[in-house]
Amino acid sequence: MSIDRETFENTREEELEGLSAPDQVLGFLAAHEDRAFEAQEIASQTGLEKSVVSTALSRLKDRDLVEHKATYWAVTDDADRLDGYSGYERATALFNDQLGTEAKDSWREHAPSESHPSTESEQ
Repeated sequence: MSIDRETFENTREEELEGLSAPDQVLGFLAAHEDRAFEAQEIASQTGLEKSVVSTALSRLKDRDLVEHKATYWAVTDDADRLDGYSGYERATALFNDQLGTEAKDSWREHAPSESHPSTESEQ
């Protein structure tokens, strides 16, 4: 996963080293809490190798921090569980510093009014 130059220059080395692969994966899923992703897409979006993402997802699942169904992965909706995981806080803080905090109202304002055809069940 790449970071911008300003973050590179202004972030302590310990903070950059502290963001493990599971922290990055969990941070990505938490930033997209309303979606589920396949491991390959998580790898593509985070810049991690697919094998690293798969291992991270397995470890996060063992801690009940992510949910798995078929080939899809999503962050847990158990807020207490997430709050108890310190890596989640570090990942969220780093993503907020890099990308700004998410404005959910803005996302909703621009969301399509109809479901994507791939989410509709075949009849």
